[in-house]
Amino acid sequence: MSEEILRQQIQNLKKHNARLRRIAHDSRNKLSAALDGTGLCLWQLDVSSGKLVIFNRRWGSMLGYRPKELSAHFDVWREHLHPEDKDRVLAAFYNHLEGKAPYYEALHRMQAKNGTITWVLDRGRVTEWSDEGKPLKVTGTHIDMTKEKQYEEQLAKLANHDPLTGLANRHALHAQFDLLKKLGPLSVAFIDLDDFKNVNDTLGHRSGDEVLLQLSQRLSEVCPPEVTIGRIGGDEFILLIPWALGDAQIQTLTRRCLDAAITPFELSNGAAKVGASIGVNESWASDNFADAVIRADESMYLIKHTGKNGIALGANILLHC
Repeated sequence: MSEEILRQQIQNLKKHNARLRRIAHDSRNKLSAALDGTGLCLWQLDVSSGKLVIFNRRWGSMLGYRPKELSAHFDVWREHLHPEDKDRVLAAFYNHLEGKAPYYEALHRMQAKNGTITWVLDRGRVTEWSDEGKPLKVTGTHIDMTKEKQYEEQLAKLANHDPLTGLANRHALHAQFDLLKKLGPLSVAFIDLDDFKNVNDTLGHRSGDEVLLQLSQRLSEVCPPEVTIGRIGGDEFILLIPWALGDAQIQTLTRRCLDAAITPFELSNGAAKVGASIGVNESWASDNFADAVIRADESMYLIKHTGKNGIALGANILLHC
């Protein structure tokens, strides 16, 4: 083979190699664009060096970093794991590397640059082994799950909280009643507002909602943390009180709740004044939530039928305003 032919073959190989590099670069750009559009990050870890090859820029951006600002290394990823999740995530990863699990998977939190939390679904598996059977490379994906987790939290809140006031709804009250009943004495207070319809009729339903919101805030301020406050609809509120009916704290608490209701409300379009009829009864051993509420409601109607704006403990009227 002449020197000229050899030189020509070398030149052809260089051109072919350059063409393959262009194809690889173009394919990687297309892959990156496609993955970025899905919110998916594709990565590959070199186990011995800890170097991460990120096939698109999504990983850094999902944590609030600019391109190339965050070093692609296993130690950097580990440093950004949420402290409460770190041990669990690393255990799952090393369990797979040690052959204890067929793949690595973890739903966990990562700390973004500004201190906020990003939820990530992380998956991967060993894709290359040494002749001795040791893992050399791990390939996997990160998926940003923050919006999904926020949606789950919103659904959970809607399932257990009144949409207007944010207080516990009937479902949450029922569950809390079952829990508190096992722990000791439990009394239930039924609060029904007096003359609330007049607010809606004269000032409008938006003002009525504003009264309910302000009252909810007032009740939250006067009730201790161990008392559960809920709204079961309209202008009806429930308190789950972990004390016996004869406990003097109940009298103090219900007086404060009554004061919270009868104090005028300053609204955006004027002032409103309502009252409250409050009935309290102690839960019996045989009671379910509905039974306990009914008997608290019966105590409340002792006030309704004798002039409103007052408190009844069991069958006894404590006071009228």
